[in-house]
Amino acid sequence: MTRLLAALVATSALAAPAFAQDKIDEFRIGILGGENAQDRLNSYECLRVKSEDLLGVPTKLFAPADYDGVIQGLLGGTIDMAWLGASGYAKIYLEDPTAVEPVLVKVNTDGSYGYYAIGFARKDSGIASLDDMQGKKFGFGDPNSTSGYLIPSIEIPAQTGHSMQSGDFFGEVVFTGGHEQTIVAVSNGDVDAGVTWADGQGNWEDGYNSGALRKAVDAGIVDMNDMVEIWRSKQIPEGPIVLRTALPEDAKVKMTALVASLASMDPDCSYGVLAGEAKGVMPITHDAYLSIVEARKAQSN
Repeated sequence: MTRLLAALVATSALAAPAFAQDKIDEFRIGILGGENAQDRLNSYECLRVKSEDLLGVPTKLFAPADYDGVIQGLLGGTIDMAWLGASGYAKIYLEDPTAVEPVLVKVNTDGSYGYYAIGFARKDSGIASLDDMQGKKFGFGDPNSTSGYLIPSIEIPAQTGHSMQSGDFFGEVVFTGGHEQTIVAVSNGDVDAGVTWADGQGNWEDGYNSGALRKAVDAGIVDMNDMVEIWRSKQIPEGPIVLRTALPEDAKVKMTALVASLASMDPDCSYGVLAGEAKGVMPITHDAYLSIVEARKAQSN
């Protein structure tokens, strides 16, 4: 851990941009959609308290209704830190390459830092694969979600030979508003199948080791024995924890080190913040997301 922190400090202590702030009066952490707002706030409260103690300024949590709320907050300077999906990071980078710095990425229990978009349906629906979804209603989370839309919108058409437009292959394609909403929609039968994210490790019955399914199981929202996996993407690079570039270097170094030490310092807090079981985090740079930036750019053209 000492070597990791030294590397993080070295990475974060690069020459400060000319427009960097000298000091901050408060620190603001944005939380992407995935669960309902109150559960997101509860999961991050421990990090908020630790951040406030470390920085010596009031620290606030923001849990906007959609991904774009966090994205626009980072672009506009009203949010200082967030754990983004790779697609959300790519959107920010394409709008303003200097707005945020990726500093850390979640590491799975096996040491990898990837995850999957998981297509799933009710076991009693008779749906066992994408082929069974022809003419049926498919739910996706958010247009700015990597696993909840971007990657499926590339890989599923390649597999089916049809577009994602309603009425082409699927009877209807809808956005539910987030990962938890997708899980609830499938469970309730509002959509025939949906897509969410998971590390793909551990047991299906547990919702895997980490991800939206694991959090839904923990919250008692879904019994995975009632569900079946019908599709899985190629491995996706886990999204980065980013800091607003204009923050004072001291604040960036402190927050990077805090999050880096969270798994060893407070495993329960780490479990909530990292959406389940994880080894911790490791340093990451923009280069890890070049393919996602290109995919996002292609989608917008």
